[in-house]
Amino acid sequence: MGISVTGVKPGNTTVTINSKTSPNISKKVPVTVKSRNLLAYGPAEGNGLTATVNTDGSLHVTGTATGQWHGLSWTFPCPVQGTVKLSGTSIAGLSFNIKCLDAKGQQLGDQMNLGNSVMAIPAGTVSLFLNIISTEATPTAKDGDLRVQLESGNTAHDWMRPDNTSLRGGYELANLYPRVTGLPKTLGTDPGVVVTEPSPGTYRFKGSTTQKV
Repeated sequence: MGISVTGVKPGNTTVTINSKTSPNISKKVPVTVKSRNLLAYGPAEGNGLTATVNTDGSLHVTGTATGQWHGLSWTFPCPVQGTVKLSGTSIAGLSFNIKCLDAKGQQLGDQMNLGNSVMAIPAGTVSLFLNIISTEATPTAKDGDLRVQLESGNTAHDWMRPDNTSLRGGYELANLYPRVTGLPKTLGTDPGVVVTEPSPGTYRFKGSTTQKV
């Protein structure tokens, strides 16, 4: 005999099991229904942004980021393996992504975002890193709500508050290396070294020169 119980909403309850063949046999079983939303987050402040938790469990983000790719983050144990789906609402100028980390805190595989929202958790993943960052070259003031959900499978369901909304967040440390402008540019001669910026903050050097540059 098998018993299947489907929880409607997160919380604690009991399931009463009665025997049809033996009326005197009855058992109450405590049951904890967990949220399908696997994320964990909570209040955080840093890099010009502040996150608080609304009464419904969503995140409220305010402030102006101190620079592009700067923002807030939360790290928590990875609760599942297999395929997961990321979905949610966004705030213009802000991006959220999730990275899978190994036991040494190193990233495994690609990061997850709304543009790459279905992926398999890489083997060796110990924790997840949720990151909310500014995508604007000149960040503007933000004041809005985020309802982000990570769930098992490849289908997005209605948003549900995570079980843990009290995890204190941190922030991404600002990159102190100065941004190089005026690229692409050729340094030196014969034939020279070409410097390009294939992505923000990433620099590529190609060529050769006998001069000090």
